[in-house]
Amino acid sequence: MFPRRLCLLAVATSFLNAPVIHAYEAGDLILRAGVAVVDPQDSSGNVRVGATELAGWKVDVDSNRQLGLTASYLVTDHFGVGLLAATPFKHNISGDGSALSGAGKLAETKHLPPTLTLQYFPLASGSQVQPYIGVGVNYTVFFEEKTTPTLTNALGADRTTIELDDSVGVAGELGVDVALDDHFGFNAAIWWLDIDTEATIKAYDGADNLAATGKVDVDIDPLVYMLGFTYRF
Repeated sequence: MFPRRLCLLAVATSFLNAPVIHAYEAGDLILRAGVAVVDPQDSSGNVRVGATELAGWKVDVDSNRQLGLTASYLVTDHFGVGLLAATPFKHNISGDGSALSGAGKLAETKHLPPTLTLQYFPLASGSQVQPYIGVGVNYTVFFEEKTTPTLTNALGADRTTIELDDSVGVAGELGVDVALDDHFGFNAAIWWLDIDTEATIKAYDGADNLAATGKVDVDIDPLVYMLGFTYRF
């Protein structure tokens, strides 16, 4: 009986001596880093050359993963401002639709999707588990666009270029932080980003004269998944 009481006393003492986790409060800065995956839920219009629409000439954008970086600054115990950043994502653009499906890689591009959100943390500031929801705006910049010989040969051109317009759209997020102590923890989050762009494709002949210009509208609208670690200042 006596050893059993000693065991119960030891367990109770361990709980009493466990570090108290003081979770999120106004003025806190939470930094997160982890693996981020951009998974386009894309749809494409037909390529247009002037006023002519080429039926079945569509494109598809693949997914990519990079280092994701996010930050939250708590203005109050329950409301904060969040920022999503990352190392540049790289995407292949492939043929799709009845005419281009199976054509393979036509082009590639890189993009950065900085996203600013207003976040709401519903639970008490002392909770070890902190779910949150956010809504805001995304600005996506595309750069280092390149075409492939596949596209150039399909258009019968000597060389081709592609340029994607930058995009501004709404963004939504869901996430959860789990504190391990006063500073470190785990994070899981998902975003939906409204990314719509127009790609302009130009074809040049052997004398480097512009032979044709095509345009295609693409709604990329990706889901972004991230799993990583947190550090609270």
